[in-house]
Amino acid sequence: MKIKKLTLHLIEMELVSPFKSSLGKISKRESILVEVEDCDGIIGWGEVVAFSSPWYTEETIKTCWHVIEDFLVDKLFGISITHPEMLRELFKSIKRNQMAKAGVESAIWDLYAKRKNLPLAQVLGGTKEKIEAGVVIGIESIDSMLRKIDSHLNDGYKRFKIKIEPDNDIAIIKMIRKHFANLPLMADANSAYSLQDVERLKALDEYKLMMIEQPLGSDDIVDHSKLQRQLETPICLDESITSFEDARKAIELESCKVINIKAGRVGGLSEAIRIHDLCKEHGIPVWCGGMLETGISRAHNIALASLPNFTIPGDISASSRYWEQDIIVPAVTIHNGMIDVPKGPGMGFEINRNVIKRHLKQKKVFSMG
Repeated sequence: MKIKKLTLHLIEMELVSPFKSSLGKISKRESILVEVEDCDGIIGWGEVVAFSSPWYTEETIKTCWHVIEDFLVDKLFGISITHPEMLRELFKSIKRNQMAKAGVESAIWDLYAKRKNLPLAQVLGGTKEKIEAGVVIGIESIDSMLRKIDSHLNDGYKRFKIKIEPDNDIAIIKMIRKHFANLPLMADANSAYSLQDVERLKALDEYKLMMIEQPLGSDDIVDHSKLQRQLETPICLDESITSFEDARKAIELESCKVINIKAGRVGGLSEAIRIHDLCKEHGIPVWCGGMLETGISRAHNIALASLPNFTIPGDISASSRYWEQDIIVPAVTIHNGMIDVPKGPGMGFEINRNVIKRHLKQKKVFSMG
């Protein structure tokens, strides 16, 4: 592949309903859509999943635009890319900035699969024709959360994740368990606790959660190891795992029993596959996390979650959970709690450019000189 053009589309879309976690409330979502075109006119799409402010990682939409424009784009032109895995080495000199790298790399993966005339899932090593769908419920009134759980159960969702924080945890989970005794339930803390809260976290063991996601610091592996030894409930690491090396160290320290893989957080699909393979080797189940993305990332997540060690339903919901109209055609839909893995070339969805234009804030085209 020889890249002749890369286009960045900055869009902003309003969520169907605001989403609240321990870190804040989101009602609108900026995204950078990355469009790459090769010398044969074939186009691949990726998405930068950073947020507008640095609450999830240190990256933001603005820093990612800067890194892509000033550092990554030039590295793509004038070379022949034989495989998307080349980008890991190509971008190695640029420290971290994982979401910026992942946005570009995911577009190259889509392009590569289209050139091969194969589904993205297949070229990633996926083996599933369908994946199980999970759903996330933000912090709201308990009555509202119960209504949403009941509604999503009727839609067939296979796993339910609720956001928790100190003073919004035990009482909520107790009430959910009272109404839904056997619900496949997990809790996501987004680093809202410390080791001083160990007794509070131990109290959650009573409710037979699938896991507690990222209870401690977003950059921590050591304290999670101390906490996991005191809990019956499995700890899942999210923000702490930004690379294969982070995953290797967390497994060695027994800091968790589950890992959430987000391609954007770890620098791209290639690194995500490496982490998947490592976890499979060590008997650590993984699942695919979500970032309130548009359909482009949702399509990539579906392909990634088709790999064999993604044994826990991920944060991959229907498009209608987030957007009045997604930018992909057809929209992602759920049938009996399952999502079909597309069989068409690349990510398997078309792009609705009219929706992009409707939400466009900024656009820039880079061409091979």
